[in-house]
Amino acid sequence: EPAVTPWTVTGSVDYDKLLRDFGCDAISDELIARMERLTKRKAHRFLRRGLFFSHRDLNELLNRYERGEPFYLYTGRGPSSESMHFGHLVPFMFTQWLQEAFNVPCVIQMTDDEKFLFRGNTIEELERMTINNAREIIACGFDPKKTFIFSDFEYVGHMYRNVVRIQACVTASQARGIFGFNMSDCIGKWAFPAVQAAPSFSSSFPHIFPEGKNVFCLIPQAIDQDPYFRMTRDVAPRIGFLKPALIHSKFFPALQGPKSKMSASIPTSAIFLTDTAKDVEEKVTKYAFSGGGASKEIHLRDGGNPEVDVPYQYLRFFLEDDDELRQIHDEYRKGVMLTGQIKRRLIVLAQEMLREHQARREQTTDEVVRHFMSVRPLEF
Repeated sequence: EPAVTPWTVTGSVDYDKLLRDFGCDAISDELIARMERLTKRKAHRFLRRGLFFSHRDLNELLNRYERGEPFYLYTGRGPSSESMHFGHLVPFMFTQWLQEAFNVPCVIQMTDDEKFLFRGNTIEELERMTINNAREIIACGFDPKKTFIFSDFEYVGHMYRNVVRIQACVTASQARGIFGFNMSDCIGKWAFPAVQAAPSFSSSFPHIFPEGKNVFCLIPQAIDQDPYFRMTRDVAPRIGFLKPALIHSKFFPALQGPKSKMSASIPTSAIFLTDTAKDVEEKVTKYAFSGGGASKEIHLRDGGNPEVDVPYQYLRFFLEDDDELRQIHDEYRKGVMLTGQIKRRLIVLAQEMLREHQARREQTTDEVVRHFMSVRPLEF
């Protein structure tokens, strides 16, 4: 039985069922067209291809934006590994595009406390991984004048009043129902969801929103994080805050297919941002799950299945040209394009992406990281 929780995703995910179970709204073509009209730019490929597919109150956010009311972006990262992989890039690439398209501030939470409580990493490990991961996030192109990255260990005191306001509204029974906690879990796990909820409220950032205004928030996230923010949205009006708007992405597939898992402890499970061009070629050639025919003859006769082909799925996320992607899809399905050819296209694209990302990361000095993580006013 497929399962989707904030910590585990197993089985083949039925996204239509998730929409029904979670009570979210699908992102319609009309909503995408409205975003294009308001931003005066083409929608991000993640929107065009249904990779960000679900939302809560996105229309309300656009109504406010159209009236000239401000909003801010909030997303985050649990720093559980030294190196991030391509799947980790997805929310940050999209959030950076939203920041640029709407010209708004952004806060990025590094949940080092969560990884201490749920993964058992040492605090010293997490302090190092937080800085390394922040460097990778900055390399996605965030505006230093409009972006604040913070470690929970370092910043939580600034938002602690909101944390306890949230905690006072959620019973242990509700937390168990939402997150599946049990009586053998440490009390830190039960308390943590309020820490992830607090950045949804602008008063958690008095250095950014000093007037104490209730500023609307948009949270790009993978759909598995929705339980945190269902809780947040339930609590918000009870403590005098606006419900945050949410926009959800589908999951990024592991390199070896839907039945495998991306993990830093399994180097062949993903393309990591520290990989070399040679690593990329070897991983895609040897390990990327193929939807092609069992033999060349069968593939030429019956064609391939792009819906399960991991190289094609990676191209859906990262290849910008819609016409080229459509041509690849059609030719692969007809058997005109072979497995080796679609893998080669991904190798070239992934190597180019890594080369550009790694160049930006090299320019992200310790001083740059300190600036992004310093408590300071933002310009917007």
